[in-house]
Amino acid sequence: MNAPNAAQIADWNGAVGERWAAEQASLDVLIQPFGEAALAAARPAPGEKVLDIGCGCGETSIALARMVGASGEVVGVDVSGPMLRVARNRAAGVTNLGFIEADASHTPLPAGFSLLFSRFGVMFFDQPAEAFMRMGQALAPQARLAFVCWQAASLNPWATVAARAALAAAGLPSPQADPRAPGPFAFADPEYTTGILERAGFTNIAMKPVDAPMRLGATVADAALSALKVGPASRIAREAGPDAFPSLLQAVETALATHASPSGEVSLPGRTWVVTADWH
Repeated sequence: MNAPNAAQIADWNGAVGERWAAEQASLDVLIQPFGEAALAAARPAPGEKVLDIGCGCGETSIALARMVGASGEVVGVDVSGPMLRVARNRAAGVTNLGFIEADASHTPLPAGFSLLFSRFGVMFFDQPAEAFMRMGQALAPQARLAFVCWQAASLNPWATVAARAALAAAGLPSPQADPRAPGPFAFADPEYTTGILERAGFTNIAMKPVDAPMRLGATVADAALSALKVGPASRIAREAGPDAFPSLLQAVETALATHASPSGEVSLPGRTWVVTADWH
């Protein structure tokens, strides 16, 4: 029997994690509006103790540490060694911030947190309700939760335009995956997500839509190359192999060119949910 979340842990410690670590600066800019919306909903206050799940390269952990101040504490948790190396380097000298390399759904965590936060880090658990129950054990009474997750892939053309072009160029069939399987869009359905949190013990659950343009590249070529490095199209590129990369790149450039502005910049809509809830 495979260990829980084994596939995700392998991905984020392999090529996926290495690429996200390498592209940290551009990716943080790309999704900045959504992280800021989640931070605003979380309302971190000076002196609070915050748990940042799926903290990746540390962008939100550092922001949270600044917001809670010297009297507060932030702990970032992630399964990705490559991304945590970047996070620790970026956070050097931030004395109220620490990181743990672990699967938050199965590893005992420190206790007494007043805020459970995540920017796109909680959609990858094999057993999501059980994962939130386990994370809840780290929360103090009357704690709260705030995270941001993607709406449906069909509402996020930044992901689908490049992926469809890459699939066609690679001659691969469209995947027939369970939309609720662990992955970026697993929490797209509000009823499903609300049910997970209710079973885990959260109350007063709210899901607010937050939309923002995603600037994929200053040129079509930049946008296409970026899409094949990270995101859904990158997985197709890895599956197709390096020999297919030039044809995939051309196909993705052609698809994205129809979305370019007069200046050549490619920007496509990103649509998310900012989820908030209270802990019992």
